[in-house]
Amino acid sequence: MEQRNVIIAIVLSVAILLGFQFYLTETRPPAPPQPAQTAGQPGDASTAPDVASAPTAAGQPRVPAGVARQQALEDSPRVEIDTPTLKGSISLIGGRVDDLILKNYRETVEPTSDKIVLLSPEGTPKAYYADFGWAGAAEDIEVPGSDTRWQASGGPLKPDNPVTLSWSNGAGLTFERTYAVDENYLFTVTQRIVNESGNAVDLAPYGLVKRSGTPDVLGFYILHEGLIGVLEDTLREIDYDDLQDEGRIQQTTIGGWLGITDKYWLVALVPEQSEQIVTRFVHTAPQGVDRYQTDYLYSTRSVPAGSSVEVTSRLFAGAKKVLLLDRYEEEYGIQKFDLAVDFGWFYFLTKPFFLALHTFAQWFGNFGLGILLLTVLIKLVFFPLANKSYKSMARMRKLQPKMVELRERFGDDKQRLNQEMMELYKREKVNPVSGCLPIVIQIPVFFALYKVLFVTIEMRHAPFFGWIRDLSAPDPTSILNLFGLLPWAVPELGAMDILNIGILPIIMGITMFAQQKLNPQPADPTQARIFMMLPIVFTFILARFPAGLVIYWTWNNLLTILQQYVIMRRQGVPIGGKMPALNLPGMKPAEEKKDEGSSAGEAKAGGESAGKKSSAQKPAAAKTEDKAAAGDGAAAKPAKAQAKRKQSGGKSRSGGKSRSGGSSRSRSRKRK
Repeated sequence: MEQRNVIIAIVLSVAILLGFQFYLTETRPPAPPQPAQTAGQPGDASTAPDVASAPTAAGQPRVPAGVARQQALEDSPRVEIDTPTLKGSISLIGGRVDDLILKNYRETVEPTSDKIVLLSPEGTPKAYYADFGWAGAAEDIEVPGSDTRWQASGGPLKPDNPVTLSWSNGAGLTFERTYAVDENYLFTVTQRIVNESGNAVDLAPYGLVKRSGTPDVLGFYILHEGLIGVLEDTLREIDYDDLQDEGRIQQTTIGGWLGITDKYWLVALVPEQSEQIVTRFVHTAPQGVDRYQTDYLYSTRSVPAGSSVEVTSRLFAGAKKVLLLDRYEEEYGIQKFDLAVDFGWFYFLTKPFFLALHTFAQWFGNFGLGILLLTVLIKLVFFPLANKSYKSMARMRKLQPKMVELRERFGDDKQRLNQEMMELYKREKVNPVSGCLPIVIQIPVFFALYKVLFVTIEMRHAPFFGWIRDLSAPDPTSILNLFGLLPWAVPELGAMDILNIGILPIIMGITMFAQQKLNPQPADPTQARIFMMLPIVFTFILARFPAGLVIYWTWNNLLTILQQYVIMRRQGVPIGGKMPALNLPGMKPAEEKKDEGSSAGEAKAGGESAGKKSSAQKPAAAKTEDKAAAGDGAAAKPAKAQAKRKQSGGKSRSGGKSRSGGSSRSRSRKRK
């Protein structure tokens, strides 16, 4: 029973890990190449909220389609952005934030690789930008549009130096847009209207984020990349292909936030949290080019003649650093802003794990050491449960002879056998499924830690020691390049990528093999081969998992080996060796050994001297005595026990007689 339960637990674990491998492979084909963008395509005015169809100023040049990003930047006047974390510019044509580079992040772990480009201007192949404006004006009132040329006051934009853009429509309305930025990734955008027209006007402010082309996504089921938001205190995650099918998703909410997310980067709009807004997720495909837009529209503001109105919004554009998102959430009351990081269903485990790892990394200066310490703490938390489980497993091993006996007696009556087994478990206070618990309780921990390593920007390019330069990536060595000795990189093998086995997964497999050796081995050869294959199977499965996860699994194996060794020694359970064979259907029963100790006891009860009989003669004497006993064979043992008690009593009553003399009289009476 115990072997069967352990095998079931292991098979389930392997199935889960294989399922992991399946779900972590790309399930959608890469996005097809996008056709080049051409001049004259609709600008933001046609895809902004319905009431935002503001006319645009004619005669402003558009950036030719498909030009290089640098050329697009040079073709429009700009205000520079320069902060400790961001470098870029704001276009004075349209007043958009459309040029951002993340100073602290690069494309690869190599220090010479390109820095991450987050936003790009309209007209480039991967246009991606944020814009703000006013909608709902009457046809005779001109408002700023995508081609409006703004005048800048101040610059460059720095944390202590905001920039104000202004534009007048020539009919008494002056529009101002002030950008401020902190030392990280949060922009504060204040829009203001000064009405000197002599008539009241009604306008509604809006903000939007727009992206051209469908980006290449990883396609993992455990990771969301696409449009995202928290609306009515509920997380909304919309994939690119789902929005293509829907076309438009609209919702009214109070506060919240919405935007477009990648694995590590986020561009999100944050309206005033007390305001009711209308939000939209929109997909269009002018001239075959996919365009995705997320926007919000405030309620209409009435601007009386001779007065002004202003509204403040915020824009997040940068890396999804968890503690930074938490700080913004607390400081500005942004609803569930940390959910921009895809912590998943195990949020209650994943985020605490991250916070613990982050704290430990601050102590040690290394996330890998943080993983080692976190593993120890997890083992301590589960120590009582695991300890109880291992003790129960040890007691199960001691019950194996009784279980074999029950199978021999009731092997043909399955119902009776199950009843007797359950009674045995109750008497001995043993839980037959306890052996599964050490494996089962690791599954949510394994998954939560995987999410931390996979989705948090803090783990990206975080080094350990030696050849491990990125804990969020697989071991960079491979048997196919002799673990880095050959002058080529690890090859990409697609579905066969599991053949790229590095040094770290091999070490993990060795620790798993050592852990198995602590347990008694199955007597059945088939079961023994299955157990021997498991470390190899797990080595291949975990080969392409993040190195940090393999470090956790290896270190956890070592701690488990130590714990299990101590418990087995205390319980008196043999370490290694073979389990008693179970007479399951289809299994050959093991050969029963003769009980020499019992035979020796029977020979002594029959009056044979231990010094005169050899160990080979003792069983024969016992058999002779059994045949000579009166009555049936069932009464032989009680008779011998009674004779032994009488003999012992005689020796006690003999008083001054010697022990040897008592034995002589006993043998004489028996001969007579």
